[in-house]
Amino acid sequence: MSRYAFLFSHPRRALAALATILAASGLTVASGADFTATSASPLNTFATGTLTISNSNAGAAVLSAGGMRPGDPAVSGTVDIANTGSLSGAFTLTRSAPQDSDGTNPLSARLHLVVRDCGAFSGATAPPCGAGAGTLVYDGTLAAMTDAQALGTFAGGEKHRFRFETTLDPAAGNEYQGDSSQTEFTWTAA
Repeated sequence: MSRYAFLFSHPRRALAALATILAASGLTVASGADFTATSASPLNTFATGTLTISNSNAGAAVLSAGGMRPGDPAVSGTVDIANTGSLSGAFTLTRSAPQDSDGTNPLSARLHLVVRDCGAFSGATAPPCGAGAGTLVYDGTLAAMTDAQALGTFAGGEKHRFRFETTLDPAAGNEYQGDSSQTEFTWTAA
């Protein structure tokens, strides 16, 4: 007799055998034979960096020129600008609107201004910063400096020396005698 014929002729034995097989399968599945594992990374910390500027002449003029005559040699001044933060930043230089004592003959239109980036400090050593040294930032009249002047990206801790020079236009006539002009230079980092 074949197996199938035996199962059909003895249905109770076949059901008992089938129930035993199903019970054994259920025990195997329900026994939790799956493996699991977990791992945690606690105390994840996030912090921001800083972008701050140090100005060696903060609150003071970079240069002041009095008693100027048309064609006199340039008057110069320097300032050290540093990124004292931890992040790099794109630095720019702007000026406020010139305050001219004579609105008809504004002195700012006759003041020739040259601004140079003498370069980055090497540790505590300043770069050479004589006339013509470094990279030209601006060359024109004070009045014409209307846009922000890009100075490049300074890394955190990087410090540069800038040289400002001004002369009075040799063609400035008597109408400029006794005049004055004043402006504020602003350094920005973003």
